[in-house]
Amino acid sequence: MDFSIGGQSATPSASSPQATGTPTGGWLMTAVAPWGESEEDAFDQCLVDLGLGDCRLVQVKGAMLPMGFTAEQPRPLPMGSLVECHFSVAYSWDGGTACAGAAWARCNTPEGEEVAIVATIATEEDYEETEILLKRQMQRRLASRDLEIIERGIAVDEITAAEGHWGGVIAALILPDSLGIGGPVGRVRESSSSTGLRSAGDGGGNFSL
Repeated sequence: MDFSIGGQSATPSASSPQATGTPTGGWLMTAVAPWGESEEDAFDQCLVDLGLGDCRLVQVKGAMLPMGFTAEQPRPLPMGSLVECHFSVAYSWDGGTACAGAAWARCNTPEGEEVAIVATIATEEDYEETEILLKRQMQRRLASRDLEIIERGIAVDEITAAEGHWGGVIAALILPDSLGIGGPVGRVRESSSSTGLRSAGDGGGNFSL
């Protein structure tokens, strides 16, 4: 089994396989907040910068993503949206540092079925070490399921808290349409803050060390 990825881009294409039924596209993003009055305040600031401040979040555990997952470009979400989210969050205090990361991989099973998995991590290590740890975690998940990678995405970010404040960092895989429930939603509000926002793109290359 080969865990290297050979440079395949995480940008979605017209030929990407689509799921039937409920859409299952999503995107990776990170956000940092160095000026939190508390851990909760830093977390909320990160949510706003991620574009999730007006959403209702369902934090999902486990490695598997919905069948037919494809990478999409980030888009604004209406107020009150019910959003599936796989995320990690890390905090630091008064000049301390912390890191968070998230990664996904579209893969083939030995039987030829296409699936997708996710991994997240939060550490008090630096960016480089956190990225290595996240790749190792993804490698283990691939190995335990005997999966071969087709396409991947990875995002890691680091926060240094301001003096006398809490810092927070979130790395998230956001799947806004996968649940297919949620009730009425409002309009899309323009974001008033984008200071700590990161869109993941291809960051991180492959899962080989």
